Amino acid sequence: MTWVNAIVQGVLLGGFYALLACGLSLMFGVMRIINLAHGDIAVVGAYLVWLLATQLSISPFLAALLVIPGMWVVGYAMYVLLLERSRRAGLLVPLLTTFGLAIVIENVLLQVFSPDVHSLLSSTGSLATASVSVGGGLSISALGTLIFVTAVVVLTGLQLFLSRTNAGRQMRATAEDPDAAELVGINARAVYARATAIAVATAALGGVFLAIRSTFDPSTGPTQLIFAFEAVVIGGFGSAWGTLVGGVVLGVAQVIGEQVNPQYAVLFGHLVFLAVLAAPQVGILARRGQGL
Repeated sequence: MTWVNAIVQGVLLGGFYALLACGLSLMFGVMRIINLAHGDIAVVGAYLVWLLATQLSISPFLAALLVIPGMWVVGYAMYVLLLERSRRAGLLVPLLTTFGLAIVIENVLLQVFSPDVHSLLSSTGSLATASVSVGGGLSISALGTLIFVTAVVVLTGLQLFLSRTNAGRQMRATAEDPDAAELVGINARAVYARATAIAVATAALGGVFLAIRSTFDPSTGPTQLIFAFEAVVIGGFGSAWGTLVGGVVLGVAQVIGEQVNPQYAVLFGHLVFLAVLAAPQVGILARRGQGL
């Protein structure tokens, strides 16, 4: 039963990774850009929620309702001011641009908030420690369940948006062939800006749960980027459901590694990532031809 409990916890952890990786997958699926500042953007969301929750004495979830729309606007501006020009210069320039942005964000956070570690774990009350026993020694974390359900809702909403709405179909068409999309009247610039805005907003949402479930500091971003990137690659680049599958596989691998030896938790996740990279076609759902 210990192993069953560990796998359940790994699945819930995978929900967090999937939520964190959702925007990274979207940006690559639509724009073919790997945003190296993604983890730092999530940390910005964590800091903003922490700041509002502590200064205004409000719930972190209420603070998130204020932060996420603001981060959507930041994402839109980020594309218009930074990524639009660099995207036209080839594949390498956007990568370098987001790398530079990550360095700037990390140093600004360091100057503004100092290297001190912060957390909102105590602000969630009993939710942080609450669990539901389902018998046989198996218990499910209430916070982990909330994060997993949120990830499923976000990814389902994103999939429905891409497949059922006009704006979503424009995004898929532009991802498939931007030149042909322009010929039929689709504004690729607006599509890319919306995709970036959604990606930044979902990264901020991941940052909210990062602040609630664990500690964070200005240097936390790169670690979150690695986990998000591994979840995207394991599931299949550009696949919304693949992101969820990849996150779950990564989470289960880390928890199994922790059961073997606490020092092996992250190592087991990296080994699964390398195994997927060594496969003939990278990504679990990518093998089935699924994508955004």
